[in-house]
Amino acid sequence: MKMNIQMGLLLLTGITLASCGGNNKEQAGQAGAAQVQEYKVLTLQPRSATLNTDFPASIQGQENIEIRPRIEGYLEKIYVDEGAVVKKGQPLFKINDPQYEQAVRTANAGIKTAEAQVSTAKLAVVKVTPLVQKEIVSKYELESAQYTYKSALASLASAKAALVNAQTNLSYTTVTSPVNGVVGSIPFRLGSLVNSSNTDPLTTVSSIGNVYAYFALNEKLLLEFTKDSTGTTFSQKIAKMPKVSLLLSDGSLYREQGRIETVNGLINTATGSANIRARFPNAQGVIRSGSSTTVRIPNAVKDAILIPQSATYELQDKRFAVVVDKDGKTKTVAITVMENTPGNYYIVESGLKAGDQVALEGVATLKDGTQIKANVQQADAVYADLK
Repeated sequence: MKMNIQMGLLLLTGITLASCGGNNKEQAGQAGAAQVQEYKVLTLQPRSATLNTDFPASIQGQENIEIRPRIEGYLEKIYVDEGAVVKKGQPLFKINDPQYEQAVRTANAGIKTAEAQVSTAKLAVVKVTPLVQKEIVSKYELESAQYTYKSALASLASAKAALVNAQTNLSYTTVTSPVNGVVGSIPFRLGSLVNSSNTDPLTTVSSIGNVYAYFALNEKLLLEFTKDSTGTTFSQKIAKMPKVSLLLSDGSLYREQGRIETVNGLINTATGSANIRARFPNAQGVIRSGSSTTVRIPNAVKDAILIPQSATYELQDKRFAVVVDKDGKTKTVAITVMENTPGNYYIVESGLKAGDQVALEGVATLKDGTQIKANVQQADAVYADLK
């Protein structure tokens, strides 16, 4: 009887253990199934698109002209204020120096004196000529009168030149704008003594009918932008480059497009870049000289492998993406991308090929060999903001 009870307890224990073992296996299986998470993935295919590359730029007027006095005197009037829009020939300043007015009066008097001398000398020639013809006086007297007349004419010409010079100097007392533009800062005030040797100019007038945007482009990008352009010479390639846009300081897009006009002939050895100048029309005067803006250059790519920037991560100066194989297992691969690729996408140069399936999320945390459930995304949806 006792033996039967022990056998029954052993049997019950075995059944209980077996039951527990089965439950543990089932729970382990469920836990394993729960670890297979779903990730968005994309199958890469060559695409054509226009990507924009942005470069910080500084604006300068087409002409930034320092206005300096040509004469010395006291600043009597200031006709304009800082920031005023002026026309060519418009008065800006008045310099008070009465000596130039006196010089004009003196020159006028000198002309009258010279004219009188010419008239007197001419009368002498007229008087002596018939006397010489009648041999009453010698030819020497006539020649002397003629020389005196020529000298009087020369004195008259000199007097007239002195008047022109005096009038020119007098005109310098009114300082006018040499171009259409915008007035800069005015460091002087009424009563200030000014002359051509002053360190600061009276002001600066910036001609902003057109403005220049100056920015730097590294050598590699410069080659990228020009290698596909038509033309045999470098200048022809630049002329064939697409129009560029301008982003203003508030982030808005300037309504006028411009063109790259010049590229500095020397690459800066310290920065490895060349200075670029782009010209933009500015008929409305929206852009002012000295502004900080951004030049945006469009780059048309054909049949390129594009990957969202969010589907990559950087580690120790290298960039990586996560490839998902046909069995749903992940593998981290190193990729190289085009430098300064703008926007939300990278142009892949190596490491990925058409047909590769890449994870779009959580790439920095996925380890090699991780089993995932692929949620394949439509390419049109992923690249929706591409032009």
